[in-house]
Amino acid sequence: MSDTLPPLREVIREFDLRAKKSFGQNFLLDLNLTRKIARVAGDLSDSIVYEVGPGPGGLTRGLLAEGAKRVVAVEMDARCLPALAQVSLAYDARLSVFQGDALEVNETELLAPQGGEKLRIVSNLPYNVGTLLLIKWLTLEDWKPWFSSLTLMFQREVAERIVAKPGSKAYGRLSVLAQWRGKVKIAVNVPAAAFTPPPKVASAVIHYEPCAPMDAAVKQKDLELVVERAFGQRRKMLRASLKSLPVNALDLLAEAGIRETSRAEDLSVEEFVRLARVYGKTRS
Repeated sequence: MSDTLPPLREVIREFDLRAKKSFGQNFLLDLNLTRKIARVAGDLSDSIVYEVGPGPGGLTRGLLAEGAKRVVAVEMDARCLPALAQVSLAYDARLSVFQGDALEVNETELLAPQGGEKLRIVSNLPYNVGTLLLIKWLTLEDWKPWFSSLTLMFQREVAERIVAKPGSKAYGRLSVLAQWRGKVKIAVNVPAAAFTPPPKVASAVIHYEPCAPMDAAVKQKDLELVVERAFGQRRKMLRASLKSLPVNALDLLAEAGIRETSRAEDLSVEEFVRLARVYGKTRS
């Protein structure tokens, strides 16, 4: 489906939508690129797509042009609402926009699928809240989650942390939280020049699909705590970094079969999950 709306640069001029740093805004104006990102999410014809921070609607238009059954967007910046209303009109009201803070949204109530549609999150996330939103979606207590997939734009450095493997400098808390019950990859690299205004760093789109956890007996909160303490002092050996846990760190490591001289970046995701299971058993 072709897009018959005015070019995004004209939309920005018409509605005076200069990007604001306070909203973490960097707009994507290349509709070929936004359609490419939309295709990473898969077949959208049976999907309700949740988009955070659509701005003037570049990615929104890409999602609708690629056949999304419905797009539900949350935008904090009231200046963008008239431009998004134009998009909704051009695409037969398949776009619904709500003004508000995505960190406070109850997504399942907002999206309310009615016909068995898949729920997908596809967003060029505002830089200032992107990681917080990802953690919100990854740390749901009940799993499998309400969404079928996440297709999200981050600063390249953050994207590399999400997909990082043990032994790398990028490997850390985000890596473990993403990988213990999901499959994730970097799908598209996006240069800074693709944005208006161009940020100082390159970006990347990650695609994440939830799957069964490595150990269904592990509680999310136990894993979060163990990982947080381990990487809180990542250069220290685990026998020291885990001392702040309310258990004996040496006994915990021994029962989990992990060397006390290991450091956080040495442990695989599976080993962190095992450590969290032992911790949870010790605390119960």
